[in-house]
Amino acid sequence: MSQFPEIEAFLGCRTPQQWVQAALQDQETLLLDHRNNELKAASSALALINRYGSDSELADYMSKLAREELVHHEQVLRILKKRRIALRGVSASRYAAGLKEQVRKSEPWRLLDTLVVGAFIEARSCERFEAIAPHLDEELQRFYLGLLQSEARHYENYLRFANRFASAADVDAAVTRFRQVENELILSPDTQFRFHSGVPPVDSQVA
Repeated sequence: MSQFPEIEAFLGCRTPQQWVQAALQDQETLLLDHRNNELKAASSALALINRYGSDSELADYMSKLAREELVHHEQVLRILKKRRIALRGVSASRYAAGLKEQVRKSEPWRLLDTLVVGAFIEARSCERFEAIAPHLDEELQRFYLGLLQSEARHYENYLRFANRFASAADVDAAVTRFRQVENELILSPDTQFRFHSGVPPVDSQVA
């Protein structure tokens, strides 16, 4: 049973077991892509400041979030160095791009959709850390379990800001729309294994 039933309900589907198996078989790609995702999370927070920085509460929170994501990036870097995993380019998964394609272009919908997408990414990260952690070695298990609370908090705050800038009905409608897209990305066959990939191919050890 999940420690975060509210996140499980928000997402609407669990990570397929095939993804967990692929992650265990290719932990190098898991860690390299995780590192990339922490950088992207920090970048997304900074982009919100750049676009909506006139809102002091949003700017203050996103600044703190960007710093926290960079700390996580540094933690992954230390693990990679300790395990003698060389840094290399890892192509992005279809996940974030697939969600962002559905973000509306005009305001205030653009801000609402961007915040809801952020909530889904953080919620799925939390769910994936929880799904994979019990199967990992002690060091990685401790690290990933340690990230659960922060990912859950990030999800809650993205959703809190969405509800601050839009009506409950508009937020619910956006969540429902993005849930359908997100579930399709998670449950459908994917061409590669990544942290946020769908059902990976059988030969997903090849990155």
